[in-house]
Amino acid sequence: MNPLHIHTNAQNRRSFLKMGAAGMGALGFASLNQPGLLNAAGDDPVKGVLGKPHFKQTAKRIIFLFFSGGPSHIDMFDYKPAMRKLHGIELPESIRQGQRLTGMTSGQKSFPCVAPMFEFKRYGSHGTWVNSDLLPHVGSIADEITIIKTLNSEAINHDPAITFINTGTQQLGHASMGSWLSYGLGSTNQNLPGYIVMISKGRGQSQALYSRLWSSGFLPSRHQGVKFRSAGEPVLYLNNPAGVDSQDRRAFLDAIGQINQDKFDEVRDPEIETRISQYEMAYRMQTSVPELKDLSDEPDYIFDMYGPDAKKPGTFAYNCILARRMAERGVPFQQLFHRGWDQHGNLPNLIKLQCQDIDQPASALVRDLKMRGMLKDTLVVCGGEFGRTIYSQGQLSKDSHGRDHHGRCFSMWMAGGGIRAGYEHGQTDDFSYNIVKDPVHIRDFNATILHCLGIDHERFSYSYQGLDRRLTGVEPAHVVKDILA
Repeated sequence: MNPLHIHTNAQNRRSFLKMGAAGMGALGFASLNQPGLLNAAGDDPVKGVLGKPHFKQTAKRIIFLFFSGGPSHIDMFDYKPAMRKLHGIELPESIRQGQRLTGMTSGQKSFPCVAPMFEFKRYGSHGTWVNSDLLPHVGSIADEITIIKTLNSEAINHDPAITFINTGTQQLGHASMGSWLSYGLGSTNQNLPGYIVMISKGRGQSQALYSRLWSSGFLPSRHQGVKFRSAGEPVLYLNNPAGVDSQDRRAFLDAIGQINQDKFDEVRDPEIETRISQYEMAYRMQTSVPELKDLSDEPDYIFDMYGPDAKKPGTFAYNCILARRMAERGVPFQQLFHRGWDQHGNLPNLIKLQCQDIDQPASALVRDLKMRGMLKDTLVVCGGEFGRTIYSQGQLSKDSHGRDHHGRCFSMWMAGGGIRAGYEHGQTDDFSYNIVKDPVHIRDFNATILHCLGIDHERFSYSYQGLDRRLTGVEPAHVVKDILA
């Protein structure tokens, strides 16, 4: 039986009068075609709560390539020729400075330094050092990127560190960066979610990823990230059940929408509006998602550009092509998690495999966006939750050493969207252990990303439990202006 008929037949005189007193039901249902029409909070999913940015944007969308597990900055970007002379010596206490250690190395009695086992070379007009054995393709785009070498975080374990960089705090339950941007700026594409997450798995040791990393936290739940699966249905229950066609589904959604709208008119719970809008989004995604994931219109040279895994669903290369296609369709925030960077042992072999997965696709994404004239207003961000120590974890040998977590300094790179091209920011000591110039805290990093999107991080907050919450927290944060174009 039609659920609307069940709902209607269940109405008695008292409930009818009660519902009538709430009023404006028909107008409320019309808000499906005009999102935000009845939202008391002014949270318009098209424009976002800000209505418009605080100032001119240099980026309209973000693609965040997140390497989960802590990629070794020493072996990838923060190279110093002096490290060759440091190989094998004990890390001086004057450098370690009593740093808190993880449980995996707290019992070590010796901390021998180990230099990178790979070759580096200078790339681009700036002469940027990049590992030429592991990242030759990323090295080839050195003139397009800024490498920040002085990111730092207080977190030394994966879960708090990845929570920190994604939500601005080590505490659970806060809104992710993508949710903040969806809430503030909305999306120009109402046929796809404004915040999409894709996950690929490398060939190293993987840390767990939790859905709270793309959660909306205390923000309205319509702004949470939508995870696209690598196999089967991209989103669970997106397809119609057996025996249900598109016309049946439309009638069902209309009926359920009317019931939900009646309830919203009664109690004014914004989460009911979220439910209505998400049902409608799911219906539209039945058409938009298959079209998005149909790569048959991509020419062969694009697959060649992104590398041998570009046609394999679930790989990092495949997800990078999807990311570009989503950017073309106006999706404002995408996060591509690539797992497998937790290299406490056998680092030389494992990091080589990880870099084989990401080197060509990441550089191809930047080239592809530039070729289409989109890099100028697309911000590409690439890195993980922390770096790795110069000292060896476990026995030091030529090809089996590992490195422990290191949050005092690590490297990330950014491109496009108003970011300075061909630049290195900050300086660490010869051990790549401590920052000696231009530190960039996680809060500063997030403030800078918001700035590229035209948002003043100090003026962008959400009142929750008596506090004005911000992505950058309550401690001081500043925009890193030196990395801006």
